[in-house]
Amino acid sequence: MSAPLYQSPKGVHDVLPDDHLYFSFIKKVVRHHCRRAGFRRISTPMFENVDVFTRSIGSTSDIVEKEMFTLESKSGKKFALKPEGTAGVIRAYIQHGMQQLPKPIQLYYVEPHFRYNRPQKGRFRQFHQFGFELIGESDPAVDAQIINISHRINQDLGIDDRLTLQLNTIGSMTDREKFKEDLINFYTGKERSLCEDCKRRMKENPLRLLDCKEEDCQILASMAPKFENVISSESKEHFELLKEYLEELNVPYELNPLLVRGLDYYTHTVFEFWSKKDGSQNATGGGGRYDGLIELMGGQPTPAIGYAAGMERTVEYMKETGIRPPNKDAVAIFVAQLGLVAKKKSLTLINQLRDEGLNVVGAAGKGSMKSQMSLADRLGAKYSLILGQIEVQEGTIILRDMNKGSQETIPIEGIVEKMTKLLGGKSLKNKKLWEE
Repeated sequence: MSAPLYQSPKGVHDVLPDDHLYFSFIKKVVRHHCRRAGFRRISTPMFENVDVFTRSIGSTSDIVEKEMFTLESKSGKKFALKPEGTAGVIRAYIQHGMQQLPKPIQLYYVEPHFRYNRPQKGRFRQFHQFGFELIGESDPAVDAQIINISHRINQDLGIDDRLTLQLNTIGSMTDREKFKEDLINFYTGKERSLCEDCKRRMKENPLRLLDCKEEDCQILASMAPKFENVISSESKEHFELLKEYLEELNVPYELNPLLVRGLDYYTHTVFEFWSKKDGSQNATGGGGRYDGLIELMGGQPTPAIGYAAGMERTVEYMKETGIRPPNKDAVAIFVAQLGLVAKKKSLTLINQLRDEGLNVVGAAGKGSMKSQMSLADRLGAKYSLILGQIEVQEGTIILRDMNKGSQETIPIEGIVEKMTKLLGGKSLKNKKLWEE
């Protein structure tokens, strides 16, 4: 069989109906936890001025240097498809005067993002993330609540037993500058043992030396100075309180002094959920505190913390765990008919059944009864209702149980009520769509 004439670009993929069951379920779980915790949904544009990302993420980060999709307008203005969600949310927070609202501001999103990654399992050039940001509060109890919500989402999705929570503190901006000096001093003279990326990082972003995945670099990182040697008493107190709060919430964690995360805006708390099998290579998500980002982007100094997770990776883990989300799209009733009179009658019947909240499909073509029943079987319908000219004349209808293979002829009067009772439908007749 020859390849299709047109295919999706390398590194992107179609989300087909079966996978949308997973995506819809994830959105439902995220929405549930965020609403209960007082978060409100926000959506930012798919592309921003390129400076939004170079300024917030850091011009020397791998995302900006290697992975950002950039485009140029006819007037020469540069834009970038958003590689992550926080920068756009903070830009919107400042632009729309949200700093005037009561604190904390709590926002969540579910959106596509774009990075020029090398395509591989669980990593795509267009991918979907859900995330949430809490702006305006520096209490470590807030850090614990953000981590707890993330943990509970993983629990409800059924993937928490595949993951470990990795936790660290990278202190204040002042602490980080001191630590960078210690790292440069340690790595000076050892450049020959570093990969090419780390040779560059040593000059541009020394903290990233600690989370390189190359084996030789990992060995050096394990011998490098530790954050705890330079971290301030204030930062230590913040972290100690966070650990106490997590223990109170029964959220298990592993301390990881090498965890720094890849974005320049993080301070104090950083955390990630790693695969127990593959470690950071298959992390589902992570986050941390970014108390200096809003000021960096032109707003007033404001503390904040956030979290984001990849939906494709989450779906992968759900499938591996054998989790199948509930299918609200499943066909409950198939209405088959033969003849023009029966077809007219079936159209009204289908509408009445749908008004009762039931998923109903009706055969619309001129297929034989055999082909119609074959379609009902392929759709997985629980019941079929069959109308022909004789049934219309006699005021009856054939009710077929597709699982048992049995059928009976019954009066058509009252069939809507009977099917609603059988399938547990809930009348939508007098409800607006948003009340469903």
